[in-house]
Amino acid sequence: MNGLMLEKQLLISSLIAHADRHHGDTEIVSRRVEGDIHRYTYRDCHRRARQMANALTRLGVRASERVGTLAWNGYRHMELYYGISGMGAVMHTINPRLHVDQIVYIANHAQDQYIFFDLSFLPLIEAIADRCGSVKAFVAMTDREHMPKDAGIANLLCYEDLIDESSPGYTWPEFDENSACSLCYTSGTTGNPKGVLYSHRSLLLHTYAAALPDALNCSAKDVLLPVVPMFHVNAWGIPYVACMVGAKLVFPGPGLDGKSLYELIEAEQVTFAAGVPTVWQGLLNHVAQGDLTFSTFERTLIGGAACPSSMLRTFQETYGVDVVHAWGMTELSPIGTVGVMKARHRAMSPEDRYITQAKQGRAVFGVDMKIVDGLGDELAWDGVTAGDLLVRGPWIASDYFLNQGESPLLRDGAGRGWFPTGDVATIDTDGFMQITDRSKDVIKSGGEWISSIEIENIATSHPAIECAACIAARHPKWDERPLLLVVKRPGESLTADEVLTFLRGRIAKWWTPDAVVFIDALPIGATGKVLKNRLREAFQDYLLR
Repeated sequence: MNGLMLEKQLLISSLIAHADRHHGDTEIVSRRVEGDIHRYTYRDCHRRARQMANALTRLGVRASERVGTLAWNGYRHMELYYGISGMGAVMHTINPRLHVDQIVYIANHAQDQYIFFDLSFLPLIEAIADRCGSVKAFVAMTDREHMPKDAGIANLLCYEDLIDESSPGYTWPEFDENSACSLCYTSGTTGNPKGVLYSHRSLLLHTYAAALPDALNCSAKDVLLPVVPMFHVNAWGIPYVACMVGAKLVFPGPGLDGKSLYELIEAEQVTFAAGVPTVWQGLLNHVAQGDLTFSTFERTLIGGAACPSSMLRTFQETYGVDVVHAWGMTELSPIGTVGVMKARHRAMSPEDRYITQAKQGRAVFGVDMKIVDGLGDELAWDGVTAGDLLVRGPWIASDYFLNQGESPLLRDGAGRGWFPTGDVATIDTDGFMQITDRSKDVIKSGGEWISSIEIENIATSHPAIECAACIAARHPKWDERPLLLVVKRPGESLTADEVLTFLRGRIAKWWTPDAVVFIDALPIGATGKVLKNRLREAFQDYLLR
């Protein structure tokens, strides 16, 4: 027997329609590529998204066809989020930080019909235009006054011309909520990038979960600053969450340096911001150098890489900004776990709370997770036993777009599919998961595992260390041993012996790196993560020399 409830499809267009109807005068503020600050409201955004849907229809875009973007976080990108998906096409955000050959591969694999781009990426568009066979035209996301002059691009269109020529008289269509709405590709550190194809249903459910108090905890009282790019897993869902709860939204555009972010946070009275550790390090450096404080900034979500304990302490103890650690993947839409404390953690000592906060957090409702051994048998949630992390849920990928290989899922004894994350983790009795390594980054020394992440977290708490990476280097006796690569803070002096002395007593003796090497910088990938594969290539034989 079925329940007697009205049926309504879960569609992306319902979010912007809701924001217009109930929060129509709430602001969306953007730092534009053109250099100025742009302001308008959810009502304006909804109107222009409908105009863009009309424009795309006039250009011949049909349901399920892909439309690409190469753009920063801004109001025009927001209009495309809703205009493309709302009309039934697929919003394909392309990461401009990838290598040009990977971008060409992605655009061709997705069979993008049009690509919209911010003026910052004009050189990139010029480099790929002749290599993207399915693209009918490129659209510069600007007005007629700022259109590129003498750009060597055939079929170059102007974004504001498309808006001006289109009526806002558009009714969002109703269709199956399982229809595809957006497409993101993995960063492709090994092999070609893979496409993760989200449905309207999956992203609506993800938005509900992300907004919960034990997740991002967003409401109409908040001012949200997504520093994480809209081309990186839909800015962790914040453009959708903001519409659902009616929060003021602040977009940083290309200004991701510490000074620019601080100015926006203070001028717009930001309460919540989300980004990767490398971005927040720049902000903290700027604030410290200027002896500045925050007036409204209450909390930050940090993900994409482990948050160093020194950063966590600085935010909370020096500036009164609560840090929420989170973990996810492109294949998870992306949120899997969020590190919100439970009531019983209030009684903990500050040091014990920091230990818990350093973990990646608890699974949000909708995500099941488990850790397994090499045979696939489930391991205990004791906070000590480490295993391969598997997840399942309604916003977790079951396959890759146009995948020609086998399904990535692993099947359990009941035939249920689980997605293998590639992470090695522990889960404690409270359900807090902690990644101890990527499976490919684990250091296997004499048959035992050493966590590179734990060594890195402790090393970066040294006041003279800017950042660090621990990798496996080949060893004649133990097969692999840890090698610690360190970037010093500007003006600091530090020796390898001083680093090893600092680690002593904080890690198991046999985990102690065999060597410490000082380097100028760590290689950072397109999503803000350290490219350990490059470091391993460069230093794999260091201990054999």
